[in-house]
Amino acid sequence: MQELDKQKIFWHSRRGMLELDLLLVPFVKEEFSNLTYQEQVLYTELLDEEDQDLFSWLMGTAKPQNQEYENIIAKILAHNKKQN
Repeated sequence: MQELDKQKIFWHSRRGMLELDLLLVPFVKEEFSNLTYQEQVLYTELLDEEDQDLFSWLMGTAKPQNQEYENIIAKILAHNKKQN
């Protein structure tokens, strides 16, 4: 099992789109360490997607082709609700 670079993942979570930053940055700061290794890998793969796709998926206006992303998206949204 390869150790993931959490600092790199944090900076990659900062997208430059305010709506995404407000969801992803707090999630990676507060919840990333609690994810299983497989979920952490999936989150890093999610970050490789385009900002417009991430935005659509997180806003619920589209669904990702990779259905495994739906679990991580649900965790991100649940964390956001818990904050508010």
